[in-house]
Amino acid sequence: MLKPIGQILLVLFSLCYPLLWYYGREQGIFFWLAAAMCGLWLIRAALQKTRAQKTVSLLLAAFFAAVIIFRRPDSMYWYPVAVSLLMLAVFGASLFAEQTLIERLARLQHPDLPPEGVRYTRLVTRIWCGFFIFNAAAAALLAWSGRHEWWALYTGIISYILMGVLFAGEWVYRKAVLKI
Repeated sequence: MLKPIGQILLVLFSLCYPLLWYYGREQGIFFWLAAAMCGLWLIRAALQKTRAQKTVSLLLAAFFAAVIIFRRPDSMYWYPVAVSLLMLAVFGASLFAEQTLIERLARLQHPDLPPEGVRYTRLVTRIWCGFFIFNAAAAALLAWSGRHEWWALYTGIISYILMGVLFAGEWVYRKAVLKI
């Protein structure tokens, strides 16, 4: 029961994080939001099956623990950057593995993925890596520049729209053009 509740809370807090932080930063939400995120990432780490998933979860929990310990509320703006860089690391590392992350996901539906499907999943993995580089750079630039209203807009809304467009565009291309 704890696993689904923890995962749902983590997803909701992560999705709402930029707006919660932006609108709550003046009301002293810093400690509570950082503590909640740290706790949720620790719960996720405890529930993960693979070492890589545990490592990512522990790194994000450590980020929030450091923010609390060093009392650096301005560091809260860097969470979306950290998430994008960790996602880049996960997707990018899979480019050096026998199967990319996206190939492993594709094989759940198509166990006998043909060679052209393998090449396509590798290309899609590279595209997602490019997106994570762009997303981390945009969030970092906005955090660094102090344009916090733009940071909240980009990290809390626009980046999700861009992810959705990329995901949906790839799905439409795969279904309409590749007929997979």
